[in-house]
Amino acid sequence: MYHAAGSIKRERRWALIGAYVALAVFVIFFMFPPFHMLITSLKSSAEIADLNGNPWIVSAPTLQNYRELLTEGNYVIHFRNSIIVTLTVVAITMVISTLAAFALARMRFWGSAALATGVFLTYLVPETLLFIPLFQIIGGLGLYNNLGAMILIYPTLTVPFCTWIMIGYFSSIPKELDEAALIDGANHLQMLWKIFIPVALPGILAATIFAFTVSWAQFLYPMAFLVSSDQMVLTVGIVSDLIRGDTFQWGKIMAGALMAAAPPLLVYAFLMDYYIAGLTAGATKG
Repeated sequence: MYHAAGSIKRERRWALIGAYVALAVFVIFFMFPPFHMLITSLKSSAEIADLNGNPWIVSAPTLQNYRELLTEGNYVIHFRNSIIVTLTVVAITMVISTLAAFALARMRFWGSAALATGVFLTYLVPETLLFIPLFQIIGGLGLYNNLGAMILIYPTLTVPFCTWIMIGYFSSIPKELDEAALIDGANHLQMLWKIFIPVALPGILAATIFAFTVSWAQFLYPMAFLVSSDQMVLTVGIVSDLIRGDTFQWGKIMAGALMAAAPPLLVYAFLMDYYIAGLTAGATKG
């Protein structure tokens, strides 16, 4: 009996060691790109162009690239545009998705299950297939080269998936809460506001994080519908302003990309547990 217990402990120890080794390799592998970006952003243009220099070592660290981005050009405007679009799209997405998820999960009606599945399936439609019809719609509304186009288009990407996540969470809430609220005289909006939103907060946060990430990092639609620098968001502004023909301002590109990655990184760092919990519930319930 003692030998069996010792053998199990050894197996668990080796399994734990193997897991940590695999995790360490994974972290090192995926940290190479951001580390190289940081190193490059701290180099001057001359040092970057020096083919005899070591790409992983900074001989003379400088913050010139960051300083020029924040004081010259349109980088600050791009950052502001990204914030405006992202916050607006997140607000629109959460209002629509919360109401839709509550209706599909708790207000059962004929075809609600099929409609819920259909909502999620719309998320699987490739963006490239929607490109031409969306272009015609945006042109017809006079929103070409306008941030309003992004605010109109992005919810088509965020609402279906966010609704699916919250349907799973709302479906997991005991039906006894509905019955108790109805007996007390609450209407459906009161039930949603006072019961479902507080209880399903992890799922709502997960949907919010997803909407934020998609809105902040979207590239295809801004590249197609925004042409003037003052209307561009970060993802296309960096490419448009810092690449001229075959001239790449690598130091500024890396500095701009790192600063652009900071907001999503902070959001995930503080809310990762809620995001995982919300995705798990959305994938297993409904």
